[in-house]
Amino acid sequence: MTPNPPRAGRREWTALTVLMLPLLLVSMDVSVLYFAIPQISADLDPSGTQQLWIFDIYGFVLAGLLMTMGSLGDRIGRRRLLLIGAAAFGAASLLAAYAHSAETLIAARAVLGIGGATLMPTTMALVRTMFTDPAQRAKAIGLWSGVMTAGIALGSVMSGVLVEHFWWGSVFLVNLPAMALLLVLGPVLLPESKNPSPGRFDLLSVPLSMAAVLPVIYGLKELAAEGWNVRYVVSITVGLLFAALFVQRQRTSASPMISPALFRGHGFTPALALNTLSAFGMMGSAYFTTQYLQSVLGKSSLEAALWSLLPSVLIGAAAPVAAQLVQRGVERAQVVTAGFVIAAGGYGLLALAGTDSLWLVLAGSGVLAVGIVIVMSQLTDLALSSAPVEKAGAASSLLETGTEFGGALGMAALGSIGTALYHHGMPSDAPAPAQETLGGALAVAAELPGRAGDALATAAREAFTDGMQGAAIAGALLLVGAAGLAAMGLRHIRVRPETPTENAEQADRVSPSGV
Repeated sequence: MTPNPPRAGRREWTALTVLMLPLLLVSMDVSVLYFAIPQISADLDPSGTQQLWIFDIYGFVLAGLLMTMGSLGDRIGRRRLLLIGAAAFGAASLLAAYAHSAETLIAARAVLGIGGATLMPTTMALVRTMFTDPAQRAKAIGLWSGVMTAGIALGSVMSGVLVEHFWWGSVFLVNLPAMALLLVLGPVLLPESKNPSPGRFDLLSVPLSMAAVLPVIYGLKELAAEGWNVRYVVSITVGLLFAALFVQRQRTSASPMISPALFRGHGFTPALALNTLSAFGMMGSAYFTTQYLQSVLGKSSLEAALWSLLPSVLIGAAAPVAAQLVQRGVERAQVVTAGFVIAAGGYGLLALAGTDSLWLVLAGSGVLAVGIVIVMSQLTDLALSSAPVEKAGAASSLLETGTEFGGALGMAALGSIGTALYHHGMPSDAPAPAQETLGGALAVAAELPGRAGDALATAAREAFTDGMQGAAIAGALLLVGAAGLAAMGLRHIRVRPETPTENAEQADRVSPSGV
């Protein structure tokens, strides 16, 4: 009989609470500029290109450096890298808040992206090392997943509230207390952990990984925003070519950034692939729901952000319930499959929405989010449990990078379907701007007299809703397919519990003092 691994106590759970603060803020920074951009534009007068970079540079830098930072944390120590990242994130937040030029704000947002890239994989890796009991680890990862998802929704709302009462720099200053708390409590509560035999750091893999990730993410996001364009396809192709070079480098290097041995872990590869599909489903819906609330239902930006918080109420219970089911003997494959089916049901509700279906859209978004959080929390637990503890940072960074890819691909693919159906549904004699986007149609309609403007606006809202319905059907079909893959691919996967011997070895590498 295999003895149970040691259980985490009050210290570990308190440490987890401390870790949630930077995670929440990093995820919030993805959307925190939604309402601050108008004030920033008035104050700093950025060009159109500079405004795009102010908004996008954070996500691009973060995505490009995730694998580098995950591997670096395994080598120099995850707690050490977390504290370095927290200091950088706090300093960059202060610089961004008081930036007097667009160039300074872009640079500050880039440093925020670097800090975010250190914080995300290290927080997940530290959860892996602090919680060796499978049931406790599943619960901790469930909390991690819920906070990550909630942060993106909270960012836009907090941005609207702060900008309404203070100046735009306040959206960055909220980061400072949490980072200061982490820097004070982190050395006391968080254990240090790292790979005892990491080998040399492969510097060539750093630019290769960025060259693989950034062009693909950029191309997919631009395809979602602007539609088909050959230069975005070229960007994706270039990224894929560098991805092939990166993979080859990892296979042949004596000390790779991402060890190929990770993919031999029982369950790691299917967990990574299915997690990417779940991100596809989550972000694919976000492309439509925000526009639906604002442009179809006519809500203000802040009203739309507040309404979008409502589906998040259901998310908090999703991951803990899933963890409890697995702990009580329900097969993980069944729980993940059910999560995908629930998420597909959310898309099914969105497919039924009309031009005045606020509660149906909110219900669909909530059901979809619940299903995705169930899936992501279980797949994250499976992937980290399958990976050796000394490679927890690299494993975490791969999961996060997959999430970035899946989200960008979901917005591009489902956005393209919705856009095509929108074009098809618009009257052929409508002005060109009106045939391109719903926003363009509403702007044109506002300038037309009387019934002509009303008719164009109504046609555009109906065409957009038809596009959302078509994309929702496609999303539902994809998630049903993912459910089938999960049922087959995870059916025979069992993660062997860690033994006391392994935990003792881990304790040699993990200590509160960092020695």
